[in-house]
Amino acid sequence: MAYYNTNSHSPPPLQHPVPTHPAYIPEPPSTPMSPQGYQRYTSTPPTQPYPQQIPSQSHMAPPYGSAPAYHQPLGASPQSHPSAMGPNGPVDFSAWGLDNATAAFGMQLGQSAVAAGSDYVQKNLGGFIPISNLKHHFNVSNSFVIRKLRLLLFPWRHRPWSRQVVRLENGQSEWAAPREDLNSPDLYIPLMAIVTYILLAALHSGLNARFHPEILGITASKALAVVLLDFLFVKSGCYLLNIPGGLSSQVLDVLAYDGYKFVGVIVTLIAGLLGVGRTLYLLIFLYTFLATAFFLVRPLSLPPAQVSAANTGNGQLRSLRSMVLPDASATAAAVNPSQRSRRITFLFLVAVSQIVYMGVLVRV
Repeated sequence: MAYYNTNSHSPPPLQHPVPTHPAYIPEPPSTPMSPQGYQRYTSTPPTQPYPQQIPSQSHMAPPYGSAPAYHQPLGASPQSHPSAMGPNGPVDFSAWGLDNATAAFGMQLGQSAVAAGSDYVQKNLGGFIPISNLKHHFNVSNSFVIRKLRLLLFPWRHRPWSRQVVRLENGQSEWAAPREDLNSPDLYIPLMAIVTYILLAALHSGLNARFHPEILGITASKALAVVLLDFLFVKSGCYLLNIPGGLSSQVLDVLAYDGYKFVGVIVTLIAGLLGVGRTLYLLIFLYTFLATAFFLVRPLSLPPAQVSAANTGNGQLRSLRSMVLPDASATAAAVNPSQRSRRITFLFLVAVSQIVYMGVLVRV
């Protein structure tokens, strides 16, 4: 044994331990239901006994491959584990650090808010625009959209123009849904056409190096103003000419016919973006205007028996032509020659006014 001089000022040499690493460390067990990724137990699992720990060696870690045991104080109620609950059972929020009572109260409050909002919409808008009618106008399919766009752009040789009527189980009749009837007005195409028009207007402004975020709002406001102005013009004419029909049963169909003009506007804007030239651009604009005007005033009236059956049903609107000039055998009051002449003039004004609306919309 070496003895060092205690009077020497040099410190004794240090002996550093050499670190040793195990060859393989197994991964701790994990379960997908545990938020922390480790499997937890409220008590010691009966199937896996733990080695008896000596009190003096309580600080030693358990061997590899064994799960740690978490003991609860005496008298504490055991907590349920999320994995023990079925997929359709109540959610245990305590595993995520939330109080079950507070979480349940929050979910109940959210459901109450959604129910209150639905009741508010039904009470305030249900009398003006029935929700069933709104769903009816959005009941479309992909094939209907394609065929309807073709009809809007090429309405010259379309046959027939009559709308289909379906009979319900209670004996009443109503108009067929748009997906079942090509002549039925819908709101899907007008809504998508307005959105596409706004995007094309922004693209046109960007290509001309004058894009600004405000252009989106300005274009949307202009589109809505045109639709509202056209709607008020049609409704005012119907009121002045004493054309029967309630507002709640007509507003959706009138809005649908007012929105179809955006299809022709989109075609004109695309022609302008392609740089087809001013002459061809004007010809395309004139063609889309004539197609839209012809589609709006085309006689879409039903046969007298079907019109009477539909009018006694849920009271939905017919087309513009059949609304302004209904069939004589399907109405209680006959239209005299002077009234018919005024209504034909009104239809002509509705058709001609489309060139003004479309002219305003194509100026982006």
